[in-house]
Amino acid sequence: MKTYEQINNRIESGKAVVLTADEIMDYIDKKGLAAAAQEVDVVTTATFGPMCSSGCFLNFGHSRPRIRMSEAWVEDVLVYTGIAAVDVFLGATQLRYGDPANMYHPGEFRYGGGHVIEDLVAGKTLQLFALSYMTDCYPRREIRTYFTINDLNQAIMVNPRNCYQNYNVAINDSEKTIYTYMGTLEPKRENANYCSAGRLSPLLNDPYYETIGVGTKVWLAGAQGHVYAEGTQHAGALARTPDGIPKAGAGTLALTADMKQMRPQFVRGVSLRGYGVSLALGIGIPIPILNEDILKRTCVRDRDILAPVVDYSADYPQNTGKVLCYVSYEQLRTGQIEIEGKKVAVGSLSSYFKALEIAHLLADEIRRGEFLLAEPIARLPNDTKTKPLLIREKAS
Repeated sequence: MKTYEQINNRIESGKAVVLTADEIMDYIDKKGLAAAAQEVDVVTTATFGPMCSSGCFLNFGHSRPRIRMSEAWVEDVLVYTGIAAVDVFLGATQLRYGDPANMYHPGEFRYGGGHVIEDLVAGKTLQLFALSYMTDCYPRREIRTYFTINDLNQAIMVNPRNCYQNYNVAINDSEKTIYTYMGTLEPKRENANYCSAGRLSPLLNDPYYETIGVGTKVWLAGAQGHVYAEGTQHAGALARTPDGIPKAGAGTLALTADMKQMRPQFVRGVSLRGYGVSLALGIGIPIPILNEDILKRTCVRDRDILAPVVDYSADYPQNTGKVLCYVSYEQLRTGQIEIEGKKVAVGSLSSYFKALEIAHLLADEIRRGEFLLAEPIARLPNDTKTKPLLIREKAS
């Protein structure tokens, strides 16, 4: 047994043994589980892909005279102003003003909230336009100005739902091409898309949420952030394999970090034809090796992870809950799966290459003593399920 304090002491002294989730399996094969558990201090996990439930709080500071923004746009993308005078929240999926959306289907969605966030982190100069109904303490009615992230008092990423533990493989059983948040899906099962880093993914390496919880320190696009809550739609009680791996989305994380410390290459706006805009993020999470059981769970292999195949032409939009079959990530990473005797080409919305890069970057930071671990202050629940939105008549 090790403690967080002991592991952090080893990190600070430069003696910590840190491996990525990609490296740990070979290490255990050579050393054995018991010996490896004594030697290894941290296993780093990571993922990179679209995470729609993301956004940021921005504080502009006060103009002269002051304004209480009641409506505001950054690069013509609407931001939420229902908070304090010059605080706004920018959502990753917000469309640009005047975007025709899907009026002429399929829409192109060239620029939106995710792209504004990318441009902010990249240090670009952006336009703010805001209106106000005017008050005695905030007399200004309108403002237009230009700013960079360094002009802001705060730029804090606050993401309600990131790092899905597992996720659907999307296919299309219909006779026409469909456009979804899982990408373009050709008719008659001509292709399939998935979105996960598989064996590198954080919550798949900690399936029972033993080390990743509220307060866990994370690497969020290069900045040191933390888990501030269970993510929205967190559902730890879903069906699992005998090894404890969820067979559907299951756990999620709510994450936050300072955008001024982020690296542009890990914050990218995404355009999804016929669907909308999003934000692709790079996230790394260290797993402290407190005991043999925790280490054993970081040895999850792609062949052990099963993802549900779901029809996005009918079953997903109608919320039927139907799963056509399950396929392993080992099969998915070959670029082809077989569904009911038909071979189907597979694409990934996430980048395994980027995830592996992040896992190594985080490992290097820990080895240099620049990234210490934080013990969770609360565990994520493993007994919850998501509730549907029920359509009810108003009570009499």
